[in-house]
Amino acid sequence: MIATATPVIRCQWCSDDPIYQAYHDTEWGVPEFNGDRLFEKLVLDGLQAGLSWITILKKRERYREVYRGFDVSFMANQTDDDLLRLMDDAGIIRNRLKINAARQNARAWLTLRERTDPAQWLWQFVGGAPRINHFTRMAEVPAITLEAEAMSKALKKAGFSFVGPTICYAFMQATGMVMDHTTDCFRYPVLADNRAISP
Repeated sequence: MIATATPVIRCQWCSDDPIYQAYHDTEWGVPEFNGDRLFEKLVLDGLQAGLSWITILKKRERYREVYRGFDVSFMANQTDDDLLRLMDDAGIIRNRLKINAARQNARAWLTLRERTDPAQWLWQFVGGAPRINHFTRMAEVPAITLEAEAMSKALKKAGFSFVGPTICYAFMQATGMVMDHTTDCFRYPVLADNRAISP
């Protein structure tokens, strides 16, 4: 009798797209403390507004090319002509507001970095360590939390745009500030360990 492989159970939002599965399996919900990578994810989550996350994932490599690995200084120093050229790039989201916001957010990040460590500043909204949730199904997972609202308000005050509470909560999920893999997901036991703080 031929043994059949046990199917891998993932969070219900994850489709069968290999790019999506790789992201779910290796990135989503993993605590990220590196400032450069946090900046990239914050920008990408802002670019997602009104779109599906898979759309952004499929364009992420092109974004890394045009933004030189999300080099903050490079992005902050882009000219208006540079932004106009990006509008002609079919490999990214050609939305003028989002393209302008990416430059604005790079400038805001540099300003923030002058007075504090942006990574520590962002992690303060969850007390400096991952919040582990224990949701059994997607319907239980919130779209907004008080922490996300506080982060959104602080980011806007610091000069960032495309950082509403929903975007901020998605960012917190993506960077492991909150761990929202459902309890049936194969990633749940890996990430829900005693190194994190439960709410």
